[in-house]
Amino acid sequence: MKIKTKSSKVNRAWINDHVNDPYVKLANREGYRARAAYKLKEIDETLSLVKPGHLVVDLGSAPGAWSQYLRRRLSPGGAAAGELNGTIIALDILPMEPVEGVQFLQGDFREPEVLAQLETLLAGRKADVVVSDMAPNLSGIASADTARIAHLVELAIEFTVSHMKPEGALVAKVFHGAGYAELVKQFKETFRTVKPLKPKASRDKSSETFLIGIGLKPGK
Repeated sequence: MKIKTKSSKVNRAWINDHVNDPYVKLANREGYRARAAYKLKEIDETLSLVKPGHLVVDLGSAPGAWSQYLRRRLSPGGAAAGELNGTIIALDILPMEPVEGVQFLQGDFREPEVLAQLETLLAGRKADVVVSDMAPNLSGIASADTARIAHLVELAIEFTVSHMKPEGALVAKVFHGAGYAELVKQFKETFRTVKPLKPKASRDKSSETFLIGIGLKPGK
């Protein structure tokens, strides 16, 4: 019974924090599916990554908040519907409710046939920006979780090297802790400029942060 009581207290505390979270309230007001939209918004506004006419690939897109932000960012009037000056291709293993103007592909891009479908949507074009909010289901076993997180980030880097313009940018979610230094090293080996950024919308208690790589190094 003690375990159950502790768990219910934790759940109540999380719900209370979530309901009172200013970014949750803002997302509800502005029509975003998740507070995560403001993480990408701050990163983009800080580094000026996404510009009109860009082709952006959103990896790990469900439930769609990042795609919603990108859609508004590429709209001449910043609207959630109507004209779109650019291309957004989103992909996730999970289903995602449609976002107007966003081409969504459900599947695991580690599978050759899914990657082939993604390449079909790219139609020979290279992305200007790749954003990855991919995160694995965590087991609670630190070594296993570190490996899973690192693997997804490595996949995002591999995709970027193959499918992004040399001057483009990758935004990838990572976590502080074991394995973080190695991921930073990989970013520095791949990109000319590497910036770590923890947006204000990331919860203080979370070890989540973001690595941004800008401009592929020659030979990549």
